[in-house]
Amino acid sequence: MSGFDMRQDILSYVALGDSFTEGLDDPYPDSGGTPHGRFRGWADRLAEHLADHVGEVRYANLAVRGKLIRQVVGDQLPRAVELRPDLITVCAGGNDIIRPGGDPDLVARIFEDTVRRLSETGATIVVFTGMDTEFQPVMRHLRGKIATYNMHLRAIADDYGCRVVDLWSMKALQHQRAWSWDRLHLSSEGHRRLALRVCEVLELPVTDDWKRPWPPEEPKRWRAARREDLHWAREFLVPWIGRRLTGRSSGDGVPPKRPNLERLR
Repeated sequence: MSGFDMRQDILSYVALGDSFTEGLDDPYPDSGGTPHGRFRGWADRLAEHLADHVGEVRYANLAVRGKLIRQVVGDQLPRAVELRPDLITVCAGGNDIIRPGGDPDLVARIFEDTVRRLSETGATIVVFTGMDTEFQPVMRHLRGKIATYNMHLRAIADDYGCRVVDLWSMKALQHQRAWSWDRLHLSSEGHRRLALRVCEVLELPVTDDWKRPWPPEEPKRWRAARREDLHWAREFLVPWIGRRLTGRSSGDGVPPKRPNLERLR
């Protein structure tokens, strides 16, 4: 495997991105948080898995919720290059794509320059396609833009030898239990399954199957489903629109939860 060797004594890993990589909404079991913040997420889970199968693991997570791709480039990319890790995961551009007027071609050009600069570190790089939003009625209309961006990402991955986690094809994540109440961030179980998939892409041993069928659940009555829709619109959609109109972000003033390479365990 290029970039790092499972037999090496010390492995360094840096994660870049937005809320998806920061780990919303996957609280640590104690729910009281840790010195690095309240959320765990698939990237923390991947780092923990690496610590179980290689020697010493040093891990930094630079991702911050709400960040657009230019903010990832400006705030996180220089630090990742400075740390020169063995492994880098980068997932960015989603917040740009879902905004009105988001241009997947422009975002892809910025993403390609990001990958080019990261590749100069010699690290193994993992990139992520966008999710298929067909199962989400409010975001279904974005499928075309996301698919366009995905094709760019695959071409970039081919050019720079990146590993690809294809979220579009992960049907296990197209289930309401894979998502938290806001319908935009993964649930704890969604993060766990995604971490397993990333391990597979990196050819790391796993003991569970991320494709495992979800337990059956009773269908919701129409009235109950509409109440949930109204609650979601009031608690999430309206505030999200308000932030867009005022130029604010959920990540304003939020620092990275792991800005430095820290030893796990």
